Amino acid sequence: MAGSSNESEEFYLRYYVGHKGKFGHEFLEFEFRPDGKLRYANNSNYKNDTMIRKEVFVSPSVLRECRRIITESEILKEDDNNWPEPDRVGRQELEIVMGNEHISFTTSKIGSLVDVQTSKDPEGLCVFYFLVQDLKCFVFSLISLHFKIKPIQS
Repeated sequence: MAGSSNESEEFYLRYYVGHKGKFGHEFLEFEFRPDGKLRYANNSNYKNDTMIRKEVFVSPSVLRECRRIITESEILKEDDNNWPEPDRVGRQELEIVMGNEHISFTTSKIGSLVDVQTSKDPEGLCVFYFLVQDLKCFVFSLISLHFKIKPIQS
């Protein structure tokens, strides 16, 4: 079955969104590696912010949940041929390996659902858009569980 969540099958995910602008190369990137390592990087040079890099090993159940999110999104059935090309506003990349399936998508930054609805492939881009939202929430939750990203000032 396509996208099954068999724990023994190969699994890898990488997401990148970024642009080069007046503050340099600003981006957010994360990846889940086959060995269970979650790597996270966030580079915002706004007001001389420093790059945040975090690495943590996650449990097999976290990887299972990530695979489930991907499988249920049905992203593996999509094709990015009619999605907007990366432009000066920025680019997004999503690469997923699940078992024998390997997808790699590239598109422009999506500002809102209006960008999705006015694209040449609103259904496929919508699947991508909501999957990325889900994955970002998942990763931000995992990172904030393990690390204090912004210290609380008292």
